[in-house]
Amino acid sequence: MIACAQTSGPDASASPKLDTEDQKTLYALGSLLGKNIKPFALKPEELAIVKAGLTDAVTDRKPQIEIETYGPKVNELAQKRAAAGADDAKKKGQEFVEKVSKEKDATKTLSGIVIRTITAGTGGSPTASDVVKVHYEGKLIDGTVFDSSIKRGQPAEFALNGVVPCWTEALQKMKKGEKAQVVCPSSMAYGDRGSPPVIPPGATLSFEVELLDFHKP
Repeated sequence: MIACAQTSGPDASASPKLDTEDQKTLYALGSLLGKNIKPFALKPEELAIVKAGLTDAVTDRKPQIEIETYGPKVNELAQKRAAAGADDAKKKGQEFVEKVSKEKDATKTLSGIVIRTITAGTGGSPTASDVVKVHYEGKLIDGTVFDSSIKRGQPAEFALNGVVPCWTEALQKMKKGEKAQVVCPSSMAYGDRGSPPVIPPGATLSFEVELLDFHKP
């Protein structure tokens, strides 16, 4: 039944026209739905099944299974897939950590953080209770940028004890004016839960950080 649904109608792989505001908004709706189910790490054939369920629901077709039975299993599957994804991400992340730790001017801390100096600083270092002013760009290990004060054109300012442990530790080891690559293993960042849909479960993060200034709160 699903196979038949896939072969009928327009080519599903064809890009839709996005000429009107409504069309663009509906595309955004699809993108948001996609990000929400990204943790399932769907294979192409599984995505086709999800599309079939979505189509049946919005067109009021009779469900092909008992939703009351399988609906509660959605969270179970999400947790199972997330755990498997986190394990794989942590393995790849550890390889990335080891690679960067061997580069010139890199130091690995006991907690597993890697700090690789790009430009040396000449000022003092903040304490955990200080407020820091930084420019930064955060990437996943595949190079995907998930956050950047540089792109926003505005430095970030925040209490150092109010961020992920990796930042709290790493910034205290940097000097004012220093620019460094800071690699955060998942255990010192967002852990096995990640921060969906931006940061996957178990993700190791790589930041380029410039410590512009710091002061007492």
